[in-house]
Amino acid sequence: MSKCCDILVVDDQQGVRRLLQEVLTEQGYEVVTAANGIKALDLLSRFKPRAVILDMKMPGLDGLETLKKLRERNSEIPVIMMTAYGELDTEERFQQYGVRQFLVKPFDLNDVCFLIKKVLETAEKPGNFQNIGR
Repeated sequence: MSKCCDILVVDDQQGVRRLLQEVLTEQGYEVVTAANGIKALDLLSRFKPRAVILDMKMPGLDGLETLKKLRERNSEIPVIMMTAYGELDTEERFQQYGVRQFLVKPFDLNDVCFLIKKVLETAEKPGNFQNIGR
């Protein structure tokens, strides 16, 4: 049986994972983290996150490959992509997999909290994950 958590944070940078986990935990969310796409997919089999924050650039399985595999397992989970400034030209590739929200690094923590709240509220309405951010 899978456990539930609110947010799965996937980033190869430990500092980013730790910061997001601390801030989102302070906001009352249960957060699980993964250092790469392979670990994230393993965690998906043990946890049922309500949303995923996924880094675009990671060694091994990058964000797009991880997203594709994640969608094979769960087509409705909201995903927020994290990207470094200047990588937004790849936004269209992610949108075809239901990604409507992007966090540009370096990001403002207040923006992260607002975005997570918005994504989770919208996701609670059945069939609405495609409409987030539109």
